[in-house]
Amino acid sequence: MNTLYLQLGSNLGQREELIDNAVKKISQFIGKVTIRSQIYESTPWRVDGQANYLNQIIQVKTLLNSEEVLVKTLKIENELGRLRLEKWGERLIDIDIIFFNNDIIETSTLCIPHKHMHERNFVLVPLHEIAPSLIHPKYNKTVSDLLNESKDMEKVVEYASV
Repeated sequence: MNTLYLQLGSNLGQREELIDNAVKKISQFIGKVTIRSQIYESTPWRVDGQANYLNQIIQVKTLLNSEEVLVKTLKIENELGRLRLEKWGERLIDIDIIFFNNDIIETSTLCIPHKHMHERNFVLVPLHEIAPSLIHPKYNKTVSDLLNESKDMEKVVEYASV
């Protein structure tokens, strides 16, 4: 059984409903969602003029491999209306693989751990809530350490309980 952490984000439409629908589809097509962080609201990362994001981290237990998870997450994004028009553009739903077991994977289609996760408080804050002692396999630091060392100044606040 594989353990993965996914980051869910939305800054368009019914943001909370889209995140909940993504969790349902992940449960249906990828594996058992075992832990959900609170939902957090954050300002857009490195862009101006966009609506705030809602973000959540979930832990999932799955029999799928990392490439299969990627294919399924992209399909779920498409089913929920995701359009890829511009890098760091607004989105109905975004699903990123943050960790997959303790694996380090760097292929043309997949980078695990997510290559920017350690720079983004909108990932680190909810991840810290559910897995503060989880160790980043590339940097050999806990999520707690990464959050304490973060230089990200974007605002991340609790939005709602699940």
